[in-house]
Parts: sequence; structure tokens; C-alpha cells
Amino acid sequence: MKDFKDRVALITGAAHGFGAELAQEAARRGMKLVLADIDEPALKRSVQQVADLGAQVESITVDVSLEEDVDKMVKAAMARFGQIDLLINDAGIALPGTVWQLPSRDWEWIMHINLMSQVYALQRVIPIMLKQKTACHIVNVASIAGLIDTPGMPAYHASKFASVGLTEATAYDLQRAGANIKLSVMCPGFVQTDLYHTEDRRPERYQAPDDPYYQSDIFKGGQQFAKYVIESGMPIDSIALTVFQAIEDDEFYILTHPVFNTLIGDRVKRIVNGDGPDVSVMDGLM
Repeated sequence: MKDFKDRVALITGAAHGFGAELAQEAARRGMKLVLADIDEPALKRSVQQVADLGAQVESITVDVSLEEDVDKMVKAAMARFGQIDLLINDAGIALPGTVWQLPSRDWEWIMHINLMSQVYALQRVIPIMLKQKTACHIVNVASIAGLIDTPGMPAYHASKFASVGLTEATAYDLQRAGANIKLSVMCPGFVQTDLYHTEDRRPERYQAPDDPYYQSDIFKGGQQFAKYVIESGMPIDSIALTVFQAIEDDEFYILTHPVFNTLIGDRVKRIVNGDGPDVSVMDGLM
């Protein structure tokens, strides 16, 4: 996809971080925008930013972990603009904690946001793109955590590995269908986003304030670690250009941190050799 002017982009998680940056870059390229997020006040700020850049924009406050909300989002996009040319599934959360520590409700929440929201959107948007028969593109935002493992975050890794696998498998299916739809999976390392504010946007159905886990040192330590690695990460201002260049070049894997390439190669080598994870590889990194 190389022509962006007057095309329509639908972006989830558009109020903060990658979503807000990508929305602004899409606006600079003359795209019409549908921006979705659970955080209504922040979404309004994002909408104003792209409007100031001259974009036509529709916004919708949704919880993409709910299938009915994703359905409402896609219908709103079609009602306003009548087409969807670029889908960016950016909404995501991060929850640290080992498998025996993290409550099941948190596993359900992260899988619904990081994986199932992408499934819900793909189910609805791909048929629209197939009918349009124009060059379209879909970006699923995963993480470097979908390509390599680290200690202490199995739920996050499980959701991001699943996102990568979903995108790869869907690419095969679209190729077999002869579709004019390209896919990318974005796998960034640590970037200065809003991701460590996950708890600020926890839906009521996933809340359990009386659960001692949320007052534990384990939980508090995980929150502090998430804040540290995000705040010390790569500045976000170059990410949108990287993503849009990848869309123009039909790149499937969008990697932002070459420093992790050695770890990706190490993981592949261990798989081929039948070797298991080696936590010493992570010593000094995590």
C-alpha cells in the first residue's frame, strides 16, 4: 500500500502511545481516520491533534475486549466513510507476574485485549477489504515479546506470541485467497509509551480490589519494573515513520530494536537444536 491520501485508517488504542503517533502520521499523509480507545478524555485529545493536522476524523469510545464493541467500532467506520483501507490493531496491555502468581482474571483480560480484540477486528474488516478489491493493509501490534521470551511475564508473552502466530497464519490464508491485502506484525522493544498505565484503564469486570494480590509486593514490584523499562526505552517519535515505511515497502515483520536480533537468533537455534530456555541468557538484560 503506497497511496494514503483520502484512504481510511481504523486505529485501536488511538488515545495513547503508538496509536496516537500512528494516527498523526496517517493524518499527515492525508488519510481519513477512525480512532478508537477506552479512554474517552485522552481520545478526545488525540482526535483534536489529528483534526489540527487537517484530517477528517471519527472517534468512538470502545472496550475492544468486548466483541460487541468491536462490531460497533467497525460499523461506525463504515457509516462515516464507507470503506476501510488500513487497519491498525494497536490496543494492548502489559501484566507482569508468574503463571502461579497472576490471577486468572488478569490472564483473561490480557488475552482478550492483546489477542481477541485483533481476532474480532480481522473477522469484520477483512471481508470489507475483500469486497473493496483495492490495495489494503493490516498492522497487528505485537511486541518483541512475541518473538523472544523473558522471565516474569508469561501472560504478556503468551498474548504476543499468539498475535504473531495469528498474523502469520492469516497472511497464508489471504495469499491463498488471492487477496489484495498485505499484513504486518509490529514487534517493538521497549519504547516510551503509556503502557505502564495499564491499571488506569482496567474494566470493572476485571477488578477485584479485595484480592490480596493487588496489595502484594509482587504486584507492586511488577508495576515499578514496567514503569522503569518503558520510561527508559526508545523515544517514540520515530516509530510512526518506521511503521508507515514498512507499510509502503510491504514488510511483514516490523522490528524497531536491532539489539534484540541476537536473542531472536538464539531462540531459533535452541528450537532447532531441541534445547530449552536458558535463563542465564537473560541475566543482565531483565
